[in-house]
Amino acid sequence: MMPKENFTIDVKTGLVEAVRFVKSPNADDRPQGVEVDLLVIHAISLPPGEFGGEDIEALFCNRLDPNAHPYYAGIYQLRVSAHFLIRRDGELLQFVPVQRRAWHAGESSFQGRNRVNDFSIGVELEGSDDTAFADAQYDNLLILTRALMMRFPVLGPGRITGHADVAPGRKTDPGPYFQWQRFRDGLA
Repeated sequence: MMPKENFTIDVKTGLVEAVRFVKSPNADDRPQGVEVDLLVIHAISLPPGEFGGEDIEALFCNRLDPNAHPYYAGIYQLRVSAHFLIRRDGELLQFVPVQRRAWHAGESSFQGRNRVNDFSIGVELEGSDDTAFADAQYDNLLILTRALMMRFPVLGPGRITGHADVAPGRKTDPGPYFQWQRFRDGLA
């Protein structure tokens, strides 16, 4: 999939225009008065180490079949989501409007603030700790990040982090193959 030139976020709906929206039930309202000021980058593959298919969507929508893969028996009851998923081919999907709270970071903290979900946007990249990410993923992550920075001006390079950084010891994503310098250089 070719990356778009830009993405536009509708201020009223919180949806990225012309992007497939798959509504996740795993979201709620942010606490009153709490503004988005952090972007958290994740990586996910289902089953682990495999790409493609609809299992990530199924997980985020509480439809994961516990019998479809042995790994799923331990995770199918999780109630998790992210605002966005960028597939290996660069396809961008949205699960939660940006003004709502997605359930992506779990028990977490950033710069002394707990409950990272309250004030962050979660972007999942289809990937794993032992696989390089695709060029199309970086391309659309950069375009999406720029759109999010326009919508939430407080976001900037110092307000973008990985899941491993907000949940150290518990999470490792986006992992050692995520090229932070490439991403930061692309934003510059």
